[in-house]
Amino acid sequence: MQEFPHHYHVTTHAEATGDIVLTSTSLDPLRTQSPVEFGGPGDRWSPETLLTGAVGDCFALTFRAVARASRLPWTSLRCGVTGTLERVGSVPQFTGFDVVAHLEVPEGTSVEAAQEALERAERHCLVSSSLRGPVHLRASVEASQPSPAFG
Repeated sequence: MQEFPHHYHVTTHAEATGDIVLTSTSLDPLRTQSPVEFGGPGDRWSPETLLTGAVGDCFALTFRAVARASRLPWTSLRCGVTGTLERVGSVPQFTGFDVVAHLEVPEGTSVEAAQEALERAERHCLVSSSLRGPVHLRASVEASQPSPAFG
């Protein structure tokens, strides 16, 4: 890992109408629009969906690091994230993010250790800890049966 501070640069290009285009070095351009709730077409990523997605993405990446550091075996993680946008005073503001995580671990893996790893990921996710609105985790862990051998 590089020393802090880290800097992330994104260039935004907008015209009076049409898509907004986000670019960053070595990444494909990303086209965005307002979400349908704000009169947009609803077929593009929006700042609201990007932020909500960033919470889930950061949680999953943080979980990977936590699981690797604690040598926790796992097979898959699915996260659904719901961001709640409300009017606070006179300004729309995200007031919370609900993360529903479903973790599958191999049979024989400690469910308690898996649950602790999920909770550590929530506490250490840099996107979540950088937001004003609280992030709430609801997690489940499932031990999967070994796959039958194919012959």
